[in-house]
Amino acid sequence: MELEHTFWQINGLRLHAVQAGRRDGPLVVLLHGFPEFWYGWRNQIGPLAEAGYGVLVPDQRGYNLSDKPKGIAAYQIDHLVADVIGLLDAAGCSKAFLVGHDWGAAVAWEVALGFPERLEKLAILNVPHPAVMRRTLLSSLRQMLKSWYIFYFQIPGLPERLLGSDHCAGMRRMMRLSGKPGTFSDADLEMYAQAWCQPEALTSMIHWYRAAFRESLRGPWNPKKTTLQRVKVPTLMLWGANDVALSREMAQPSIDLCEEGRLVFFENATHWVQHDEAEGVTRELLEFFGS
Repeated sequence: MELEHTFWQINGLRLHAVQAGRRDGPLVVLLHGFPEFWYGWRNQIGPLAEAGYGVLVPDQRGYNLSDKPKGIAAYQIDHLVADVIGLLDAAGCSKAFLVGHDWGAAVAWEVALGFPERLEKLAILNVPHPAVMRRTLLSSLRQMLKSWYIFYFQIPGLPERLLGSDHCAGMRRMMRLSGKPGTFSDADLEMYAQAWCQPEALTSMIHWYRAAFRESLRGPWNPKKTTLQRVKVPTLMLWGANDVALSREMAQPSIDLCEEGRLVFFENATHWVQHDEAEGVTRELLEFFGS
């Protein structure tokens, strides 16, 4: 499958993206999470394109070849959502299928809550509805302990120095330890390391967590969004049950907040479900989009 590397001027930034498939076909946008980039969807891009979809996979702001604006405030969730809407506008797409994993899923939830008219369907991988995440962090010691790294990332400068030393050895170790044996090959991790070693990349990537933490201190829920807490877009949630960072107990309450939702657990998968169960995830996406 031929991949085209493109650059888009969105909200004053230059964002890199990979495109594949039909330009006149229904559009699928795939949003990666931390600490990945477009390459995290490599197993899904080809099959989706071959099924007749146009596929657009951006490096989100701060990642890989996309611009890395200065300052924590540049990574607030409203800016991240605006990037997705800007991509849809630039692609001339009024409605798209949106898929997100990890931080990409957090952004996808917010797009669905704030701009349901721009989505055909929503697919979420291993991240709970934002209201469920906030509620669980406040009430569950177990989940708070699982989320220790969020607090670690608030230390200015230290995480990126430690994780980025020795050609990002700490980042590579983190990926290996959080996945199944063999999930990430040496070649895969070298691809990731090249992205992490882009100038200012690690700081920009970690700024997503810093911005979210600062927003959380302003209140558990944005008052402007309380009426938008239920997701009106048809939603599929795929969840790797052996996630080291996010408890599976958050999955069902999340899908319960969707007016039309379906939850699928992959019992032998980790947080990296689209890698561990590549064929199964792709099959579920194709069935969902085509139904």
